[in-house]
Amino acid sequence: MRTLKNVVELKAVGMKYQSLNGEIPALDNISFKVHEGEFVSIVGPSGCGKSTLLSIVSGLLTPTSGSVLVKGEKVTGPSKKVGYMLQKDHLFDWRTITQNILLGLEIQKAVTAEAKEYAEHLLETYGLKGFGHKYPSQLSGGMRQRVALIRTLVTNPEILLLDEAFSALDYQTRLAVNDDIYEIIKKENKTAIMVTHDIAESISMSDRVYVLTRRPGTIKSCHDIEIRLDKRTPFNSRKMPEFQAYFDRIWKELDVHVK
Repeated sequence: MRTLKNVVELKAVGMKYQSLNGEIPALDNISFKVHEGEFVSIVGPSGCGKSTLLSIVSGLLTPTSGSVLVKGEKVTGPSKKVGYMLQKDHLFDWRTITQNILLGLEIQKAVTAEAKEYAEHLLETYGLKGFGHKYPSQLSGGMRQRVALIRTLVTNPEILLLDEAFSALDYQTRLAVNDDIYEIIKKENKTAIMVTHDIAESISMSDRVYVLTRRPGTIKSCHDIEIRLDKRTPFNSRKMPEFQAYFDRIWKELDVHVK
C-alpha cells in the first residue's frame, strides 16, 4: 500500500479581524491534511472565510491561532512551493503572453534560458503554441485562464491554490476550462486546493470536498469523492449517478435557504 505524504497540514487554524466594533471571527479551529497529488475543494456560504483560508495557506495572512505546515515546515510567509491562481487572470494587456508568463520569474530574478524554454514547452503542451507573441486581448477567456495557470506553473510550485479561479467565465467555457485545468494539474502531478461557490465544480474536480459552516467558518463535513471512471474528467464525472448523490448531500449541508 502506498504511503500518503502530507503536503499541507492545518492545525486548529483560527482567524479574527479587528474592526471599529471589535473583533470579527472569520475562521475557527480548522484542521485538515492534504496529501501529495490530491485535489481538495472547500465550499461554504458566502463570507464563511474560504478565501481567507487560502490566503493563510499561501502565507499572505498570519492566522490568529493555530498553524499551517507545508512539506513539514511552518508557514511564516509566501513560499516558492505555493502558487496562487485568483478569480481574475490579472494578465497585463501591454505585455505579450510570454512576457506575462515570465512575470513571476522576473520578480524572483530567475528568468533563465531554461525557464524560457520551459515556458514555451508549457504553451505548446497545453494548446497555446504560437500564441507567445500575442496579447491578452487577442485570446478567449478560456485561453487566458490557461495562460494564468501556465504563469503559475512556470515557477514550478508544488502546491496550487485556486480561489474561484473559473467564476469569471461563462458556463460553457467554464466547463471546458475545468477539464483543461484538471488535466494540466494531474499531468504535472501538482497538489491543489480550490475554493469555489460551485458545488458541481467542487465534486467534479476533487478527491475530497470540505464543507464550511457560516462565519466563523468551521468544518461541517468532509466528503471523499469516489467516482468510478477509467479516465476521470470533470465533465464526465457530472454524468455519473454518484455525482448527483454527492451534490444533493452537500446542497443540504450548506443550508443555502437558511438566513
